[in-house]
Amino acid sequence: MQILKKPLISIVNNHLISYPTPINIHYAWNFGFLASMCLIVQILTGIFLAMHYTPHVDLAFASLEHIMRDVNYGWLLRYTHANGASMFFIVVYIHMFRGLYFGSYTKPRHLVWAIGVIILLLMILTAFIGYVLPWGQMSLWGATVITNLVSAVPLIGNSLVTWLWGGFSVDNATLNRFFSFHYLFPFVIAALSLVHLALLHQDGSGNPLGIESSVDKIAMYPYFIVKDFLGLIIFFTFFTFFIYFYPNTLGHPDNYIEANPMVTPAHIVPEWYFLPFYAILRSIPHKLGGVIAMVFAIIILAILPWIHSTEIRSSRFRPLYRSFYYTIISCCLILGWIGGMPVEEPYVIIGQIASIYYFFYFLIILPALGRLERFLLLYK
Repeated sequence: MQILKKPLISIVNNHLISYPTPINIHYAWNFGFLASMCLIVQILTGIFLAMHYTPHVDLAFASLEHIMRDVNYGWLLRYTHANGASMFFIVVYIHMFRGLYFGSYTKPRHLVWAIGVIILLLMILTAFIGYVLPWGQMSLWGATVITNLVSAVPLIGNSLVTWLWGGFSVDNATLNRFFSFHYLFPFVIAALSLVHLALLHQDGSGNPLGIESSVDKIAMYPYFIVKDFLGLIIFFTFFTFFIYFYPNTLGHPDNYIEANPMVTPAHIVPEWYFLPFYAILRSIPHKLGGVIAMVFAIIILAILPWIHSTEIRSSRFRPLYRSFYYTIISCCLILGWIGGMPVEEPYVIIGQIASIYYFFYFLIILPALGRLERFLLLYK
Protein backbone atom coordinates (compact mmCIF):
# COMPACT_ATOMS: atom_id res chain seq x y z
CA MET A 1 0.00 0.00 0.00
CA GLN A 2 2.88 2.31 0.88
CA ILE A 3 4.50 1.54 -2.50
CA LEU A 4 1.31 2.54 -4.35
CA LYS A 5 0.82 5.67 -2.26
CA LYS A 6 4.17 7.22 -3.12
CA PRO A 7 3.75 7.19 -6.93
CA LEU A 8 0.19 8.53 -6.53
CA ILE A 9 1.36 11.38 -4.29
CA SER A 10 4.18 12.07 -6.73
CA ILE A 11 1.76 12.30 -9.70
CA VAL A 12 -0.58 14.66 -7.82
CA ASN A 13 2.35 16.79 -6.68
CA ASN A 14 3.94 16.99 -10.15
CA HIS A 15 0.73 17.85 -12.01
CA LEU A 16 -1.42 19.78 -9.52
CA ILE A 17 0.83 21.29 -6.85
CA SER A 18 4.44 21.84 -7.88
CA TYR A 19 3.76 22.01 -11.62
CA PRO A 20 5.70 25.06 -12.98
CA THR A 21 3.12 27.48 -14.37
CA PRO A 22 3.87 30.65 -16.39
CA ILE A 23 3.40 33.60 -14.08
CA ASN A 24 1.49 35.70 -16.65
CA ILE A 25 -1.37 33.37 -17.63
CA HIS A 26 -4.84 34.79 -16.96
CA TYR A 27 -8.44 33.60 -16.72
CA ALA A 28 -8.56 32.54 -20.39
CA TRP A 29 -6.47 29.58 -19.22
CA ASN A 30 -9.23 28.49 -16.81
CA PHE A 31 -11.32 26.82 -19.47
CA GLY A 32 -9.27 23.63 -19.69
CA PHE A 33 -9.92 23.07 -15.99
CA LEU A 34 -13.60 23.96 -16.45
CA ALA A 35 -13.87 21.45 -19.31
CA SER A 36 -12.56 18.69 -17.03
CA MET A 37 -15.14 19.66 -14.39
CA CYS A 38 -17.91 19.53 -17.01
CA LEU A 39 -16.77 16.05 -18.06
CA ILE A 40 -16.89 14.84 -14.46
CA VAL A 41 -20.41 16.28 -14.03
CA GLN A 42 -21.58 14.59 -17.25
CA ILE A 43 -20.13 11.21 -16.26
CA LEU A 44 -21.58 11.29 -12.74
CA THR A 45 -25.06 12.46 -13.74
CA GLY A 46 -25.04 10.04 -16.70
CA ILE A 47 -24.29 7.06 -14.45
CA PHE A 48 -27.20 7.90 -12.12
CA LEU A 49 -29.57 8.56 -15.02
CA ALA A 50 -28.64 5.20 -16.57
CA MET A 51 -29.89 3.48 -13.39
CA HIS A 52 -33.44 4.58 -14.20
CA TYR A 53 -33.42 4.86 -18.01
CA THR A 54 -34.88 2.08 -20.19
CA PRO A 55 -33.38 1.84 -23.72
CA HIS A 56 -36.53 0.58 -25.45
CA VAL A 57 -38.63 2.50 -27.98
CA ASP A 58 -41.84 1.75 -26.07
CA LEU A 59 -40.43 2.77 -22.68
CA ALA A 60 -37.62 5.31 -23.21
CA PHE A 61 -39.83 8.43 -23.26
CA ALA A 62 -41.87 7.17 -20.29
CA SER A 63 -38.71 6.31 -18.33
CA LEU A 64 -37.57 9.93 -18.65
CA GLU A 65 -40.94 11.11 -17.35
CA HIS A 66 -40.49 8.64 -14.49
CA ILE A 67 -37.07 10.15 -13.75
CA MET A 68 -38.52 13.67 -13.80
CA ARG A 69 -41.58 12.90 -11.65
CA ASP A 70 -40.87 9.91 -9.41
CA VAL A 71 -37.11 9.68 -8.77
CA ASN A 72 -35.84 11.82 -5.89
CA TYR A 73 -34.13 14.83 -7.48
CA GLY A 74 -34.46 13.11 -10.84
CA TRP A 75 -35.44 16.43 -12.41
CA LEU A 76 -32.16 17.90 -11.15
CA LEU A 77 -30.16 14.98 -12.58
CA ARG A 78 -31.78 15.27 -15.98
CA TYR A 79 -31.60 19.05 -16.25
CA THR A 80 -27.98 19.03 -15.07
CA HIS A 81 -27.05 16.39 -17.65
CA ALA A 82 -28.98 18.02 -20.51
CA ASN A 83 -27.74 21.55 -19.83
CA GLY A 84 -24.32 20.18 -18.89
CA ALA A 85 -23.80 19.12 -22.50
CA SER A 86 -24.38 22.70 -23.64
CA MET A 87 -22.08 24.05 -20.92
CA PHE A 88 -19.40 21.52 -21.89
CA PHE A 89 -19.48 22.71 -25.51
CA ILE A 90 -19.48 26.40 -24.50
CA VAL A 91 -16.36 25.84 -22.39
CA VAL A 92 -14.58 23.73 -25.03
CA TYR A 93 -15.35 26.18 -27.86
CA ILE A 94 -13.98 29.08 -25.78
CA HIS A 95 -10.96 26.92 -24.90
CA MET A 96 -10.29 26.25 -28.60
CA PHE A 97 -10.77 29.87 -29.68
CA ARG A 98 -8.35 30.90 -26.94
CA GLY A 99 -5.89 28.40 -28.42
CA LEU A 100 -6.37 29.93 -31.87
CA TYR A 101 -5.83 33.44 -30.52
CA PHE A 102 -2.64 32.65 -28.62
CA GLY A 103 -1.23 30.10 -31.08
CA SER A 104 -1.52 27.09 -28.78
CA TYR A 105 -1.57 24.78 -31.81
CA THR A 106 2.07 25.47 -32.73
CA LYS A 107 5.05 23.31 -31.81
CA PRO A 108 5.89 21.96 -29.28
CA ARG A 109 2.18 21.70 -28.32
CA HIS A 110 0.95 20.51 -31.72
CA LEU A 111 0.11 17.01 -30.43
CA VAL A 112 -1.79 18.53 -27.49
CA TRP A 113 -3.91 20.46 -29.99
CA ALA A 114 -4.46 17.41 -32.24
CA ILE A 115 -5.60 15.27 -29.29
CA GLY A 116 -7.91 18.12 -28.27
CA VAL A 117 -9.59 18.07 -31.71
CA ILE A 118 -10.05 14.29 -31.43
CA ILE A 119 -11.72 14.88 -28.06
CA LEU A 120 -14.01 17.46 -29.72
CA LEU A 121 -14.97 14.92 -32.40
CA LEU A 122 -15.78 12.31 -29.74
CA MET A 123 -17.80 14.91 -27.84
CA ILE A 124 -19.85 15.59 -30.96
CA LEU A 125 -20.50 11.86 -31.48
CA THR A 126 -21.38 11.37 -27.80
CA ALA A 127 -23.73 14.36 -27.73
CA PHE A 128 -25.44 13.28 -30.96
CA ILE A 129 -26.20 9.74 -29.79
CA GLY A 130 -27.25 11.15 -26.41
CA TYR A 131 -29.72 13.41 -28.22
CA VAL A 132 -31.43 10.26 -29.54
CA LEU A 133 -31.97 8.67 -26.12
CA PRO A 134 -34.97 10.78 -24.92
CA TRP A 135 -36.87 9.33 -27.91
CA GLY A 136 -38.77 12.50 -28.64
CA GLN A 137 -39.73 13.72 -32.10
CA MET A 138 -36.44 15.49 -32.72
CA SER A 139 -34.52 12.47 -31.37
CA LEU A 140 -36.10 10.09 -33.88
CA TRP A 141 -36.01 12.34 -36.92
CA GLY A 142 -32.62 13.85 -36.13
CA ALA A 143 -31.18 10.33 -35.88
CA THR A 144 -32.90 9.32 -39.13
CA VAL A 145 -31.55 12.32 -41.07
CA ILE A 146 -27.99 12.24 -39.70
CA THR A 147 -27.47 8.47 -39.91
CA ASN A 148 -28.83 8.53 -43.48
CA LEU A 149 -25.87 10.72 -44.42
CA VAL A 150 -23.67 7.60 -44.19
CA SER A 151 -25.52 6.25 -47.24
CA ALA A 152 -23.55 8.78 -49.30
CA VAL A 153 -20.42 6.61 -48.92
CA PRO A 154 -19.86 4.96 -52.32
CA LEU A 155 -20.58 1.22 -52.67
CA ILE A 156 -21.04 0.37 -48.97
CA GLY A 157 -23.16 3.34 -47.84
CA ASN A 158 -26.51 1.55 -47.58
CA SER A 159 -24.92 -1.42 -45.79
CA LEU A 160 -23.32 0.94 -43.29
CA VAL A 161 -26.67 2.61 -42.58
CA THR A 162 -28.31 -0.78 -42.00
CA TRP A 163 -25.45 -1.70 -39.65
CA LEU A 164 -25.81 1.58 -37.73
CA TRP A 165 -29.55 1.10 -37.37
CA GLY A 166 -29.31 -2.60 -36.52
CA GLY A 167 -32.19 -3.08 -38.96
CA PHE A 168 -34.00 -1.26 -41.73
CA SER A 169 -35.12 1.80 -39.75
CA VAL A 170 -34.25 3.74 -36.62
CA ASP A 171 -35.83 1.44 -34.08
CA ASN A 172 -35.20 -0.49 -30.88
CA ALA A 173 -31.83 -1.93 -31.96
CA THR A 174 -30.63 1.57 -32.83
CA LEU A 175 -31.66 2.94 -29.45
CA ASN A 176 -29.95 0.07 -27.62
CA ARG A 177 -26.63 0.45 -29.37
CA PHE A 178 -26.74 4.25 -29.11
CA PHE A 179 -27.29 3.93 -25.37
CA SER A 180 -24.29 1.57 -25.08
CA PHE A 181 -22.02 3.92 -27.03
CA HIS A 182 -23.28 6.95 -25.12
CA TYR A 183 -22.29 5.24 -21.89
CA LEU A 184 -18.87 4.17 -23.23
CA PHE A 185 -17.63 7.30 -25.05
CA PRO A 186 -17.35 9.61 -21.98
CA PHE A 187 -14.81 7.23 -20.45
CA VAL A 188 -12.85 7.24 -23.73
CA ILE A 189 -12.95 11.05 -23.64
CA ALA A 190 -11.72 10.96 -20.02
CA ALA A 191 -8.79 8.72 -21.03
CA LEU A 192 -7.88 11.00 -23.94
CA SER A 193 -8.16 14.02 -21.63
CA LEU A 194 -5.49 12.48 -19.40
CA VAL A 195 -3.29 11.98 -22.49
CA HIS A 196 -4.04 15.59 -23.46
CA LEU A 197 -2.96 16.78 -19.99
CA ALA A 198 0.15 14.58 -19.89
CA LEU A 199 1.32 15.90 -23.27
CA LEU A 200 0.66 19.47 -22.15
CA HIS A 201 2.67 19.05 -18.94
CA GLN A 202 5.52 17.42 -20.85
CA ASP A 203 6.44 20.73 -22.54
CA GLY A 204 4.66 23.08 -20.16
CA SER A 205 1.72 25.44 -20.59
CA GLY A 206 1.79 28.33 -23.03
CA ASN A 207 1.30 31.94 -22.03
CA PRO A 208 -0.23 35.15 -23.47
CA LEU A 209 3.12 36.33 -24.85
CA GLY A 210 3.66 33.06 -26.72
CA ILE A 211 7.29 32.78 -25.63
CA GLU A 212 9.14 29.85 -24.10
CA SER A 213 10.49 30.55 -20.64
CA SER A 214 11.85 28.34 -17.88
CA VAL A 215 12.39 31.28 -15.52
CA ASP A 216 9.14 33.21 -15.03
CA LYS A 217 7.20 30.31 -13.55
CA ILE A 218 5.70 29.57 -10.16
CA ALA A 219 4.08 26.53 -8.57
CA MET A 220 0.47 25.89 -9.58
CA TYR A 221 -0.61 25.64 -5.92
CA PRO A 222 -1.85 27.83 -4.34
CA TYR A 223 -1.88 30.67 -6.89
CA PHE A 224 -3.49 29.11 -9.93
CA ILE A 225 -5.53 26.49 -8.09
CA VAL A 226 -7.29 29.34 -6.26
CA LYS A 227 -7.77 31.18 -9.56
CA ASP A 228 -9.22 28.02 -11.17
CA PHE A 229 -11.67 27.49 -8.32
CA LEU A 230 -12.82 31.11 -8.45
CA GLY A 231 -13.52 30.61 -12.16
CA LEU A 232 -15.33 27.38 -11.27
CA ILE A 233 -17.61 29.16 -8.79
CA ILE A 234 -18.51 31.82 -11.37
CA PHE A 235 -19.09 29.16 -14.03
CA PHE A 236 -21.31 27.02 -11.81
CA THR A 237 -23.33 30.11 -10.88
CA PHE A 238 -24.00 30.59 -14.61
CA PHE A 239 -24.67 26.84 -15.03
CA THR A 240 -27.15 26.59 -12.15
CA PHE A 241 -28.97 29.71 -13.37
CA PHE A 242 -29.96 27.73 -16.47
CA ILE A 243 -30.76 24.56 -14.49
CA TYR A 244 -33.13 26.28 -12.04
CA PHE A 245 -34.66 29.08 -14.13
CA TYR A 246 -34.32 28.20 -17.85
CA PRO A 247 -33.77 24.42 -17.99
CA ASN A 248 -35.39 23.96 -21.41
CA THR A 249 -34.07 27.05 -23.19
CA LEU A 250 -31.13 25.29 -24.85
CA GLY A 251 -33.19 22.27 -25.95
CA HIS A 252 -35.75 21.81 -28.71
CA PRO A 253 -39.46 21.89 -27.71
CA ASP A 254 -40.33 19.09 -30.17
CA ASN A 255 -38.31 16.68 -28.05
CA TYR A 256 -41.01 16.88 -25.40
CA ILE A 257 -43.33 15.14 -27.84
CA GLU A 258 -42.97 11.34 -27.93
CA ALA A 259 -41.36 9.99 -31.11
CA ASN A 260 -43.85 9.25 -33.87
CA PRO A 261 -42.50 7.78 -37.15
CA MET A 262 -45.74 8.76 -38.90
CA VAL A 263 -45.38 12.51 -38.23
CA THR A 264 -42.41 14.48 -39.56
CA PRO A 265 -41.49 17.72 -37.70
CA ALA A 266 -41.76 20.91 -39.75
CA HIS A 267 -38.07 21.73 -39.31
CA ILE A 268 -35.49 19.13 -38.26
CA VAL A 269 -32.51 20.72 -36.50
CA PRO A 270 -29.79 19.35 -34.20
CA GLU A 271 -28.77 20.89 -30.88
CA TRP A 272 -27.27 24.41 -31.03
CA TYR A 273 -23.67 23.22 -30.67
CA PHE A 274 -23.91 21.23 -33.93
CA LEU A 275 -25.42 24.06 -35.97
CA PRO A 276 -22.21 25.49 -37.56
CA PHE A 277 -21.25 22.04 -38.90
CA TYR A 278 -24.86 21.34 -39.90
CA ALA A 279 -24.88 24.62 -41.87
CA ILE A 280 -21.73 23.53 -43.76
CA LEU A 281 -23.36 20.17 -44.50
CA ARG A 282 -26.47 21.83 -45.94
CA SER A 283 -24.51 24.41 -47.93
CA ILE A 284 -23.18 21.79 -50.36
CA PRO A 285 -25.90 20.81 -52.89
CA HIS A 286 -24.59 17.25 -53.02
CA LYS A 287 -25.05 14.63 -50.31
CA LEU A 288 -21.55 13.11 -50.36
CA GLY A 289 -19.93 16.52 -50.85
CA GLY A 290 -21.81 17.90 -47.85
CA VAL A 291 -20.72 15.00 -45.63
CA ILE A 292 -17.08 15.38 -46.72
CA ALA A 293 -17.19 19.14 -46.10
CA MET A 294 -18.72 18.69 -42.64
CA VAL A 295 -16.12 16.08 -41.57
CA PHE A 296 -13.26 18.08 -43.10
CA ALA A 297 -14.41 21.16 -41.17
CA ILE A 298 -13.28 19.32 -38.02
CA ILE A 299 -10.25 17.55 -39.51
CA ILE A 300 -8.89 20.87 -40.75
CA LEU A 301 -8.57 21.98 -37.12
CA ALA A 302 -6.46 18.90 -36.29
CA ILE A 303 -4.01 19.54 -39.14
CA LEU A 304 -3.71 23.26 -38.34
CA PRO A 305 -0.27 22.86 -36.66
CA TRP A 306 1.13 21.58 -39.95
CA ILE A 307 -0.37 24.14 -42.33
CA HIS A 308 0.24 27.43 -40.50
CA SER A 309 3.30 29.46 -41.52
CA THR A 310 4.26 31.70 -38.61
CA GLU A 311 6.86 31.41 -35.91
CA ILE A 312 5.10 33.97 -33.72
CA ARG A 313 2.49 32.35 -31.52
CA SER A 314 0.52 35.08 -29.79
CA SER A 315 -1.75 37.39 -31.77
CA ARG A 316 -0.67 40.21 -29.43
CA PHE A 317 2.27 40.64 -31.79
CA ARG A 318 0.27 39.94 -34.96
CA PRO A 319 -2.19 42.81 -35.58
CA LEU A 320 -2.97 41.56 -39.09
CA TYR A 321 -3.80 38.07 -37.84
CA ARG A 322 -5.86 39.55 -35.01
CA SER A 323 -8.15 41.26 -37.52
CA PHE A 324 -8.70 38.00 -39.41
CA TYR A 325 -9.21 36.10 -36.16
CA TYR A 326 -12.34 38.11 -35.40
CA THR A 327 -13.67 37.38 -38.89
CA ILE A 328 -13.53 33.61 -38.28
CA ILE A 329 -15.42 34.05 -34.98
CA SER A 330 -18.08 36.03 -36.88
CA CYS A 331 -18.14 33.36 -39.58
CA CYS A 332 -18.77 30.58 -37.01
CA LEU A 333 -21.57 32.60 -35.39
CA ILE A 334 -23.19 33.17 -38.79
CA LEU A 335 -22.93 29.44 -39.58
CA GLY A 336 -24.57 28.67 -36.23
CA TRP A 337 -27.42 31.03 -37.06
CA ILE A 338 -27.84 29.63 -40.58
CA GLY A 339 -27.86 26.03 -39.25
CA GLY A 340 -31.07 26.76 -37.36
CA MET A 341 -32.82 28.45 -40.29
CA PRO A 342 -35.01 26.79 -42.97
CA VAL A 343 -33.37 25.65 -46.21
CA GLU A 344 -34.51 28.60 -48.30
CA GLU A 345 -33.18 31.89 -49.64
CA PRO A 346 -31.45 34.01 -48.47
CA TYR A 347 -30.19 31.55 -45.82
CA VAL A 348 -28.79 29.10 -48.38
CA ILE A 349 -26.55 31.63 -50.12
CA ILE A 350 -25.41 33.17 -46.80
CA GLY A 351 -24.52 29.69 -45.53
CA GLN A 352 -22.57 28.92 -48.70
CA ILE A 353 -20.58 32.17 -48.48
CA ALA A 354 -19.81 31.56 -44.78
CA SER A 355 -18.79 27.95 -45.50
CA ILE A 356 -16.45 29.05 -48.28
CA TYR A 357 -14.86 31.63 -46.00
CA TYR A 358 -14.43 29.04 -43.20
CA PHE A 359 -12.27 26.82 -45.43
CA PHE A 360 -10.62 29.80 -47.13
CA TYR A 361 -9.51 31.09 -43.72
CA PHE A 362 -7.82 27.87 -42.62
CA LEU A 363 -6.46 26.70 -45.99
CA ILE A 364 -5.45 30.00 -47.62
CA ILE A 365 -5.39 32.92 -45.19
CA LEU A 366 -3.54 31.27 -42.27
CA PRO A 367 -0.75 29.67 -44.38
CA ALA A 368 -0.28 32.91 -46.35
CA LEU A 369 -0.51 35.28 -43.40
CA GLY A 370 2.73 34.17 -41.77
CA ARG A 371 4.65 34.68 -45.01
CA LEU A 372 3.03 38.09 -45.54
CA GLU A 373 3.91 39.16 -41.99
CA ARG A 374 7.53 38.13 -42.48
CA PHE A 375 7.63 40.05 -45.78
CA LEU A 376 6.21 43.21 -44.18
CA LEU A 377 8.62 42.92 -41.26
CA LEU A 378 11.59 42.45 -43.59
CA TYR A 379 10.80 45.56 -45.67
CA LYS A 380 9.44 47.72 -42.88
